[in-house]
Amino acid sequence: MTTATLTFNEGASLPNRSIGAILVDSGKLSPENAERILRLQRERGLRFGDAAIQLGLLTQSDIDQALSRQFDYPYLLKGESKVSEKVVAAYNPFSKQVEALRALRSQLMVRWFDVDGKHKSLSIVSPESGEGRSFIASNLAVVFSQLGERTLLIDADMRHPCQHELFGLDNRNGLSGVIAGRCSAADALQRVPDLLDLSVLPAGPTPPNPQELLGRPNFTQMLTDLAQEFDIILVDTPSGAQYADGNMISARTGASLVVVRTNVTHISAVRTLTDNLTSAHVAVVGSVVNEF
Repeated sequence: MTTATLTFNEGASLPNRSIGAILVDSGKLSPENAERILRLQRERGLRFGDAAIQLGLLTQSDIDQALSRQFDYPYLLKGESKVSEKVVAAYNPFSKQVEALRALRSQLMVRWFDVDGKHKSLSIVSPESGEGRSFIASNLAVVFSQLGERTLLIDADMRHPCQHELFGLDNRNGLSGVIAGRCSAADALQRVPDLLDLSVLPAGPTPPNPQELLGRPNFTQMLTDLAQEFDIILVDTPSGAQYADGNMISARTGASLVVVRTNVTHISAVRTLTDNLTSAHVAVVGSVVNEF
């Protein structure tokens, strides 16, 4: 007797992949229950998701996530990822907060990234700490990746790094090691699981001389090399009032986005920061008021 074994490549990118197949591959649905849903769908002329909910086999959240994967617009379910819930764009893509972030993304595409093919890097700066600079950087990285752009988020705040914590990543290798020549960028880059097109270069071990490291030609060369692999490079920076790192980083990226916060940021500090950036021939693309 001859037997045949049929195997499925669950990681394959198949055209017009059905919601049922996505849910079965993700473990949310058994093949037997998928058949039950399909029978009810045919009998009553329902959509797959509506039939699944009527049978009590899936929730609306399960259906929404499957749809997001079907249209290559992935997001995460709370409790099923190491990514912090502070990265709201990864969990609540249809919220008002994330809609505001998408509007910001559109402005940046028009004003900087789509100006010509050479504009790929942008530093995210702010005068003080606690203004939401890292929050904006992490969530912008997610919404750019959801657009299908090959996106890289670099944590260049080697004094108080947090992007590895926000995305649940290892920080043993990172920017400090790459610039110092202790590891390659390929070794330090990390893909974010379940978020297509998003990679993070964490800060790495805290060095005794972060400003001197950022001033090395290795940093500039690294950005140039990475621009060949990524469409969008966002760089998180230390606060501008405390350190000169942000100005140095912005001089390498060529442009910056200034983050301020209602009832926290002082206007005089914003003027000082933008004047310093302009003096360094950095294009200040715009500012965003963080009220999250």
